[in-house]
Amino acid sequence: MVQLALPKNSRIGKGKHYAAPAGAKRVKTFKIYRYDPEGTENPRWDTYDVDVDACGPMLLDVLIHIKNDIDPTLTFRRSCREGVCGSCAMNIGGRNTLACTHGWAEVPGKEIQIAPLPSQAVVKDLVPDLTLFYAQYASIEPWLHTETPEPQKEWRQSPEDRSKLDGLYECILCACCSTSCPSYWWNGEKYLGPATLLHAYRWLIDSRDEATGDRLDALEDPFKLYRCHTIMNCAQVCPKGLNPAKAIAEIKKMMVERVA
Repeated sequence: MVQLALPKNSRIGKGKHYAAPAGAKRVKTFKIYRYDPEGTENPRWDTYDVDVDACGPMLLDVLIHIKNDIDPTLTFRRSCREGVCGSCAMNIGGRNTLACTHGWAEVPGKEIQIAPLPSQAVVKDLVPDLTLFYAQYASIEPWLHTETPEPQKEWRQSPEDRSKLDGLYECILCACCSTSCPSYWWNGEKYLGPATLLHAYRWLIDSRDEATGDRLDALEDPFKLYRCHTIMNCAQVCPKGLNPAKAIAEIKKMMVERVA
């Protein structure tokens, strides 16, 4: 299990406690990380005793219930509610996952701890600053590079070549994998991280792309690629069941093969 890595200022106060309404039959306690850049009590853990019969089965349902009916100041990201956009990625019970697809009943114990994704600066409450994460993704130029004149209809692939992209294109850039990786915690400004490297491999093996050499040249760096030590946290937490570590290993293999 990926353990929570607190922000540099780890001296966290107890915060406020919100009791469950009278008459609630099923109560679950949620301990939520709070940080307000304009506040004075930072950071802190606020505790909410929630009547789970009043909300849906997912952690996102609980957070929406808290915001709507208990504490409107609580801040978090969310959008699709279907495990597609990656907006609601956070650390739940010590594990990075999506709040919209993770049920509160799946987390053992009487109390569930919810915090922003580890190792990232916090914008507010459960919202991490992913500016660097997205900049790293953009740095690999995640689009088709070609020199051949564009065909009249479309760039074609055989079914076999198309199947090579399975397990790669499904990544939703939620950052669960990168922020669960100790190598990314330690070298976040230099190491591209599991998510970005998985996407880099997706373009490296695309039969339509004609910039394989240039893409490998861009990754030939002591930190960008080689900080991966196959810890495998990335594969364990991916909400889409992908294996970034395997993709990274394949890139390393391509590096060796082109020199041999």
